[in-house]
Amino acid sequence: MKSTYSVLEYDDYGDTSVLHITEHPMPTPGPDELLVEVVSSGLNHIENFIRRGDFQERLPQELPARQGSCFAGIVVKRGASVHDLHIGQAVIGHAIGGGSHATYVVVPRSQVVKKPDIIPWEVAGGLYLAGCTAYAIVSSIGIDPEQRSTIEPRPVLVISAAAGGVGSIECQLAMVAGWKVIGTCSPQNHDYLRSIGVVPVTYGEGIEGRIREAAGRDVTAFIDNFGGDNPALAKSLGVDDEHFSSSDDRLAVEFRFLEAGAADPEPARVLTILVKLLTDMKVRLLISGFYPFEYIVQAFEDMAEMHSRGKVVVGMQPVETGGRSNWYLSGKARATHDVLVPKGPGPWKGRQPKAPVAPTQ
Repeated sequence: MKSTYSVLEYDDYGDTSVLHITEHPMPTPGPDELLVEVVSSGLNHIENFIRRGDFQERLPQELPARQGSCFAGIVVKRGASVHDLHIGQAVIGHAIGGGSHATYVVVPRSQVVKKPDIIPWEVAGGLYLAGCTAYAIVSSIGIDPEQRSTIEPRPVLVISAAAGGVGSIECQLAMVAGWKVIGTCSPQNHDYLRSIGVVPVTYGEGIEGRIREAAGRDVTAFIDNFGGDNPALAKSLGVDDEHFSSSDDRLAVEFRFLEAGAADPEPARVLTILVKLLTDMKVRLLISGFYPFEYIVQAFEDMAEMHSRGKVVVGMQPVETGGRSNWYLSGKARATHDVLVPKGPGPWKGRQPKAPVAPTQ
C-alpha cells in the first residue's frame, strides 16, 4: 500500500488560485473509523464560497484547510471496532470537516453507507450534500418522499433553480411523493426538466402568469434555491409560510450537513433512503461534468461560471490519463456550456484547459 496520499488544500482564503494538491503521510483509522480510497468526489458551490471567505464568521477555517464533503470509495483499512464492513466494500459518505477531495480519507464508520453496484461511481461521489439537502428541504414543507400522496388533483410545488444539483433532486423527491412540480429555469434547461417529469417555466418578466398557466390550479408550495424576487413571487402565488422554503433555509440545511459529526445519525439515515430511491430508479442524479482529480481547479472554475445542470464530480483515478486526459474531460462532461460540449474524438477543441495541478510536498 502507498505510504502517502494526495489532498487538495489552501493556505489562505481566496479564489481558485489558492488551491494546491499536497502529499501527506497515509493516515491510520481509529477504532471506529475507516480508511477509504476515494474513487469520486462531488464539488459544491458552497465550497467555493467558504474558501473565498464569505462565511468566515459562520464557519471559520483552520488554515491550511481542506475541501470536499461528498465522496464514494473503497474501504482499504478499518478500525478494531468496525466489524460490519469488509475490506474492499464500496461506500458512500461524507468527510467530517472536509477533505474528500483527496485520494484517501479517514471517516467514522457512522458516516458511510454501502454503495450498491447499480449506482455509478460518479453519481455516488456527488450524492451526499446535494441529496441530503434536497431531502431535508422537501421534508420541511410537508412532503414525504417515502409516502405517496393520494390527494387529487395533485398538489403543485414550484422550485426555482430546478435544474441544479439540489433543485433537480428536490423535483424528483416531490414527484415520488405524488406532487406536480413546476421548475423555473433558463430555456436551455427545459428539455432536461421535461425528461425527468418536471414542467419547465422560464425566468423573467411575466413568470407569475406562466406559473399559473402551467399549474392550472392553486400553487401549494414553493422551494426557493436562488433568492431575489422569489419570496415575493411565492406570496403573490398564495403560498403560506409553512409551505415555503427560502434560499436562507437552504443555506442553513447545507451547513447542517457540512457540520454533521460522528455521533449524528441523520446523514446515514438520509443517505440510506436516497440510495434506495436511486437503486429503484425513482431518482436520477445527472453528472454534468466528470473531471480527473488533477483538473479540480478547472472543475471549480467551470462549475462557478456555467450554471451547469446536476452535479460536477472529480474522479481520482480516471481511465484516460496523460496526453488524452483532455479528450477524457470533454468526452465525459455533459453540460450546457461550450467549454464542456463534446466536439468529437481527438484533441480538445473547446477552451484550452489549464495545466493539471502538480502535487507539492
